[in-house]
Amino acid sequence: MQRSTSRLSRALLSLVLTGSLYFVAATFALLLSRFEGGLAFIWGANAYVMAKLLTTRVRRWPPIILTCAIASALSTSLFGMGPLAAIPMAVINMAEALIVALICRHFLSDRPTIGATRPLMIFILALCAVADVITGIPAAAVASLLTPVSFGASWVQWYTGHALGGLICAPILVMLMQGELRRWRRDKSRAEKIEAVLILALFTLIIVHIFYWARYPMLFAPLLPLVLIAFRVGHMGAAASIVILALVGGTATLSGGGPLTIVSADMGARIQAFQFYLALSFLLSMPVAAELNGRRRLFQLLRESEARYRAIAAHRRALMRPGSIHTVEFRPLLSIGAMEWCEMVTRAVVDERGQPSGVISTIRDMSRHKARQRALQQVAARDSLTGADSRRAFLEKLEAEILRTRHGVRSSLLLIDIDHFKAVNDVHGHGVGDEVLTAFVDRLTPGLSAQDSIGRLGGEEFAILLPDSDIDRASLLCERLRALLLDPIPVSCGKHIGITFSAGLVELDDTSTRSAMLEAADKALYRAKHSGRNCLRLAA
Repeated sequence: MQRSTSRLSRALLSLVLTGSLYFVAATFALLLSRFEGGLAFIWGANAYVMAKLLTTRVRRWPPIILTCAIASALSTSLFGMGPLAAIPMAVINMAEALIVALICRHFLSDRPTIGATRPLMIFILALCAVADVITGIPAAAVASLLTPVSFGASWVQWYTGHALGGLICAPILVMLMQGELRRWRRDKSRAEKIEAVLILALFTLIIVHIFYWARYPMLFAPLLPLVLIAFRVGHMGAAASIVILALVGGTATLSGGGPLTIVSADMGARIQAFQFYLALSFLLSMPVAAELNGRRRLFQLLRESEARYRAIAAHRRALMRPGSIHTVEFRPLLSIGAMEWCEMVTRAVVDERGQPSGVISTIRDMSRHKARQRALQQVAARDSLTGADSRRAFLEKLEAEILRTRHGVRSSLLLIDIDHFKAVNDVHGHGVGDEVLTAFVDRLTPGLSAQDSIGRLGGEEFAILLPDSDIDRASLLCERLRALLLDPIPVSCGKHIGITFSAGLVELDDTSTRSAMLEAADKALYRAKHSGRNCLRLAA
C-alpha cells in the first residue's frame, strides 16, 4: 500500500515538474521574442514535449499532453495573445508534438535514440515537413484574427520558430532523457573526459570572440571546430557545442550585438537569421556524430555475428579432417525464422578412397536452451532474499571496475555490516531477520545511482561498488545512506526494529587484486566495529 502510494506521489510530482518546465520555457519565449505582438519568434517549449513523448511509453502520453496543454494555455493567457487564444494555441501546440511523436513511433519500432542517422532523419522530416507545415495553418489563423500580424507573416513566424526550435532542442533533450550523458560519463576514461572539456572550452572561447570581440563577421569560423568535436567527442559533444553556440550567440544577438547586426532588419528578422544559422550548424555536426555512432554500433553487431562465420569455418575444418565432428553455436539471420540461437554439428562425407566429398550438417534450434540459460544466469546474479547482487555477480563487477581504473577512473568499494544483527535473529527469529535484511537493501537502494551496485556477500555483510566516486564522494554517500536508516524498520510481528551499520571504505587501485581490495575494506570495517560501531573507517 505504501509503495503504491509512493509511486502515485512520484508520478504526480513528475507531471507537476513537466508542466512547470513547459510553462517556464513557453513564458520565457513569449516575453523574449514577441517582437511584432503576434507569435513568438523563438519556441523551444514544444521540443520538451516531443522529447518526453519520444522517451515515454504510449500509455503515459495522455497525462503528459494534458499537463503541458494546461501550462501552454496558462502561459498564452498571461503573457501571449490573451485568454481567447489560450485553448486554441494549447491544442495546436500539443498537436505539433503529437504528430512528430506518432510519425517517429510508426517508422521506428523502438524508442528513437536520435543519436543514429535514420531516427534523426525521420525526426527532422516529421517536424519540418509535416508537423509544422500542418499546425502552422491554424496557428496563423488564430494569430491573424487576434493580432495585427497578417496570416502569411504569422505562418512564417510559427514555422521558423517551432521548426528551428524543435530541430535544435528536441534531439538534445531526447539524449539527456535517455541517459546518454550518464552513459558517456560512465564509459569514457578520465583522459577522454579531460580532452572533451578542453575542446569545448576552446570552442566556447571561439564563439565568444566571434559574437563579442571580432571586428568582422566570422560566422564560418565555428564550422570546423563543430566537425572536430563531432569526431573526437561524439554525439554528446556535438550536442554540447550546439548548446554553447545557442547560449552565447543567442544572448549576443538579443542584446543587439554580434555579427548579425549587418542584417539591415528588425530584431525578429535577426533572430530568425540566427536560428537558421544555428539549425545549419546542427545539421552539420549532429548527422556526422550520428553516423559515427551508427558505425560504432555496426562494429558491435559485426563482432556479435562472429559466431555465424565460425559456422562457415566449421565446414572447412570438417573437410580438412575427415572423421572429426565439429560443433558451433551461432545466431542466424532473423529473416529465416524465429530462431535466435542454433547449434550446428558438422562432419565430412568420404568416398571409397577415404577422401572428403562433402559435408553433412545438422542444425537444431537452441533458442529455448539459451533462454533458460540466460534466466538461470539472471537468477544466479541475484540474491534470492534481498534482490541485491549475488556474491559471484558482485565480485565480477568489482573485477571489471578495477580494470576500468587503469584508464584513470577513480572508484570506491564500501564494505558494510549490520550492527548486532545476531541479536535480531536471537530475539525475534530468523523470519524477522530475513525481513530486516530485505528492508535494509530496499532502504539503501534509492540512495544509490543507476551505475552503483549493492551486493550481499553473505549473512548480514553487504558491499557497495561506487564507480566514478573517490574517497570523499564515497564518504559523503555513506553518511547519506546512514540517514536512510534513521527510521526503524516495521516487521510482520508488529514491531519496529532500529538498525545501524559499520562500514569500511577503500578506493580501488588498478595495481591491486580483487582479493586485496576486499581485504583492505574488511580491515577498515573491522576497525569500525571496534570503534563503537555505527561509523565509517577508511582503509589504510
